[in-house]
Amino acid sequence: MAVELNFSPKKKLLWVDQPESVSSLVRGYYGEMKKGIIYLELEEALYLIDIRNGKCTDESLNEYKFNDVAEHFTEPKLMARYHTYKDWRDRGLVLKPLPAKMEEDYGRSPVKKYPGKDFKPPKYAVQGMFFPEDLMTVIDDEKVGRELYEDYWLGQFGTYKAEQRGRLNKLDAYETLFMMQHCGLGLRNSTTSKMKKEAKKRRPDFTSLYDVYEDWRQLGYVLKTGFKFGTHFRLYFPGASPTNEGKDWVHSKHVIQVFPRKTRLLISEWARAIRVAHSVRKTFILAIPGKETKRSKVKLDFLLYHRKKGGIENPKEDKPHFLMWSLSEEEYIGGAELADALKQAKESGLDLILAIADRETSVTYYRVKRIMLPGSKYEYYEIEWEQP
Repeated sequence: MAVELNFSPKKKLLWVDQPESVSSLVRGYYGEMKKGIIYLELEEALYLIDIRNGKCTDESLNEYKFNDVAEHFTEPKLMARYHTYKDWRDRGLVLKPLPAKMEEDYGRSPVKKYPGKDFKPPKYAVQGMFFPEDLMTVIDDEKVGRELYEDYWLGQFGTYKAEQRGRLNKLDAYETLFMMQHCGLGLRNSTTSKMKKEAKKRRPDFTSLYDVYEDWRQLGYVLKTGFKFGTHFRLYFPGASPTNEGKDWVHSKHVIQVFPRKTRLLISEWARAIRVAHSVRKTFILAIPGKETKRSKVKLDFLLYHRKKGGIENPKEDKPHFLMWSLSEEEYIGGAELADALKQAKESGLDLILAIADRETSVTYYRVKRIMLPGSKYEYYEIEWEQP
């Protein structure tokens, strides 16, 4: 039976009061019940019109189709919100619009713990030559260059995966600055301030990337370029070595993407980096360095209920499982906005789900989990593809 909806364009209210329709919607956990009447949010009403053959009329019995209802509202990103709502519902799952105020910490956001190990930087009185256009430093002291590489995995000695071919150690810009600040490296043709200036000229985000590099390095991790995987760094856990005592080459299992607060990135480009990492079975880690400035409040969209043993979670019996932020393929996301969305999720005790609707209205979900990195200056997050 079709659901009968009532609509007041002037008040922008949508509700159902026909008893059989009310009973059906109560069982499906739609809307908010008040004195026998179910009041609907816009996405709920549009879903009932689109999928449940809902018939929507005003007090004069004028019929309103999907677009007739939608044009009376000025909701931002309505199509992204609607299609992510629809996709979750179509999977047989329940979701509810986010309340104006979150009332509790739901305690359903487990933190992933990473090991930490203090790194004691080696001290050398060694000189290198900085090549500013390449953002690379060469150390031609063979003994020191080999030790730095084999004992601390700083730079690349010889040739990649063929250390015996060559006698130079090549440091990238992040390794160069780290060694200048912590290991005693000097540059025969530059200073620390000049080197930073040259690096920022070619990479405006150099300082943010270096802050993340230094943060992990001081905790015993090794960071190398993530170029092949479409990210800023690939990550090796404490104890990793390029020589690996004659065994097979050690492969990284994690990559890091740095997303400074001032950066804005097209959603499709951002999601592509995550997909590349997953396609090569690497954990994607998001870093948002820097201190929180003026908070730019992001409006999240839905409380999500998921599956449970023996059935489906629902608002009557269960706590919500996730917070959803509805996004579209064609919009830009900012580092400050994402940081705020993650902060809201943290405060609610729920993991954040990024729901991205593409141009064909297919929806892809990414789950964001907090990382605990002992001694770290910043917060980091694992992002993984989620199949509801």
